[in-house]
Amino acid sequence: MATAASKDIKEYVFEWEGKDRNGKVVRGETRAGGENQVQASLRRQGILPTKIKKRRMRSGKSIKPKDIAIFTRQLATMMKAGVPLLQAFDIVGRGNPNVSVTRLLNDVRTDVETGTSLSSAFRKHPLYFNNLYCNLVEAGEAAGILEELLDRLATYMEKTEAIKSKIKSALMYPIAVIVVAFVVVTVIMIFVIPAFKQVFSSFGADLPAPTLFVIAMSEFFVAYWWLIFGIIGGGLYFFFQAWRRNEKMQHFMDKLLLRIPIFGALVEKSVVARWTRTLSTMFAAGVPLVEALDSVGGASGNAVYAVATEKIQQEVSTGTSLTAAMTNANIFPSMVIQMCAIGEESGSIDHMLGKAADFYEAEVDDMVAGLSSLMEPIIIVILGTIIGGIVVSMYLPIFKLGQVV
Repeated sequence: MATAASKDIKEYVFEWEGKDRNGKVVRGETRAGGENQVQASLRRQGILPTKIKKRRMRSGKSIKPKDIAIFTRQLATMMKAGVPLLQAFDIVGRGNPNVSVTRLLNDVRTDVETGTSLSSAFRKHPLYFNNLYCNLVEAGEAAGILEELLDRLATYMEKTEAIKSKIKSALMYPIAVIVVAFVVVTVIMIFVIPAFKQVFSSFGADLPAPTLFVIAMSEFFVAYWWLIFGIIGGGLYFFFQAWRRNEKMQHFMDKLLLRIPIFGALVEKSVVARWTRTLSTMFAAGVPLVEALDSVGGASGNAVYAVATEKIQQEVSTGTSLTAAMTNANIFPSMVIQMCAIGEESGSIDHMLGKAADFYEAEVDDMVAGLSSLMEPIIIVILGTIIGGIVVSMYLPIFKLGQVV
């Protein structure tokens, strides 16, 4: 019964206004189950409430990894400043514009308030707090350095999200241009070319082969536009669903992504950066190497590296050195293996892997900047060829109109 009551209480936020002991008007927000609880709480603080209004929690936006990274940074900052844990959750929850995040933090706060450890409270929400996150928090609680581990975790998540954002921005530009080009070509084929066809039918002469080809494409678009859009839309939907849910498909596509010219190198560098950054963060937090490798493969974001990490974990658990296991995997750059070997010899694996992660993150930055400047002229040439070819094909009969006359 107490659990059910607490879950009802956390759904309400009360906005209040009152006067303190000096008669000064103060305002604020309080989470409670009813106005009576709010009044009692305010009176204990020496505040005479004059206005209390219940604000019903609305459904908010979905919670993204970026939201969790921001929360982690805020929590680490406040704990370093000496703010108690429960009060820090209150401050972060009230200040977050996303109601879904506020509700999630309220759930975690309620569990911690009833005596549950912070890592156990996080583990109840695996959709938002993965094993890596919970393991680091647990290690911080056990060692009494929670604020330091949260700070390190926030830095790790910020760097990971930055890499994801850069990869998306590098891929988004050509994809957006391709979509726009397809829409423009479709509009031309369905609405513009038929108008030219009516004009050409009155010429009474044979049309050039490029013009006949474009007109045939236009007739196909006009007759089967619904089929074209249906096949493309349905195909993309089922493709991405299969990519997301089928392990064999994931492995095949992740392997293919690593082999794509130009973009494959970018994906590989970003995956290596995330892999080394994750292992460095886990190892620095005092998590044993074999346990740390549990989270590293999934955090890399690539099925090829996830499978390789499982094999590395098996070899390390039987006494093989990390450097030898990574060499046997045959997917890591020689620089990473050499840095790892130096780290094992000097007893500073976390430091050397962190340096490797810094290097590859800088490489990703440089490649994204280079690709952005390289893709623009290539895309302009491709679009110019497609649109220009259609325009020239339509104007060829007009150029030959003098022969007909």
